[in-house]
Amino acid sequence: MVKMLSNSENATIEIQDLAKKSRLLVLEMTNKSKASHVGSCLSVIDILSTIYFLQANSKNFDEIEVILSKGHAAAAAYSILANLNEISMQDINKYCEDGSLLNGHISHLISPKIRLSTGSLGHGFPFGIGLAIANLQKLKEIKTFVVMSDGECDEGTTWESALIANQFKLKNLVVVIDRNFIQSLGRTEDVMKLEPLAEKWESFGFQVIEIDGHDHGLLFETLNRKFEVPTCIIASTTKGKGVSYMEDTVLWHYRSPNLEELAQAKSEVEGTEK
Repeated sequence: MVKMLSNSENATIEIQDLAKKSRLLVLEMTNKSKASHVGSCLSVIDILSTIYFLQANSKNFDEIEVILSKGHAAAAAYSILANLNEISMQDINKYCEDGSLLNGHISHLISPKIRLSTGSLGHGFPFGIGLAIANLQKLKEIKTFVVMSDGECDEGTTWESALIANQFKLKNLVVVIDRNFIQSLGRTEDVMKLEPLAEKWESFGFQVIEIDGHDHGLLFETLNRKFEVPTCIIASTTKGKGVSYMEDTVLWHYRSPNLEELAQAKSEVEGTEK
């Protein structure tokens, strides 16, 4: 008997494939350009793959808006959009080159699917607040996703924005935190203690959902829901996910893989099955 897959199962398979292809492309991009932040890209790539998949499969472009506030994970977004045919491979090959539109921190100039250029942490969330307010005022059924790093929760603008989201009851706003427990110079709990993180967001009036940020099926099910209040999804992830020697270490926040390391990394990702 042939098993018929549900729409959810088919979507999960497609997202898994998109994330795998994008991981491989990120590794190649950072090796070629000798750019940093590969660990950050690999931790958030399953989250972004799910959101961009939902956007690509929505009825029209305006149903979902995506803000990557952790702009240093630009290569993750670029690779996903390239695999969705929104960015050319010719441009991908110029990642971080002089004169390229594909900067090391995400640039909106390369694609209309990238709503905001970000880099300094804390800027994406207030911009997303503005979008969400405008869409509610215009009675537009548009969901705004703001993807943040956990280190970004050190920023004052994060909590100012959370106050505004609660004040205006922005049910069309979803904050997704890439909770990998590592920021640029160390572990988040050593640099600036964040826990209890869920309770902090709840105290600001957010509905909080905690999930595995690498479970494609759970990500699809959760992010595809319609919410009635401002929502914060804390997605537990692993820095450098998918490459054994990069996982859960601050070293790969700034290093790029050499050719030998690239070969091992690609071999591990290509052999990874969920």
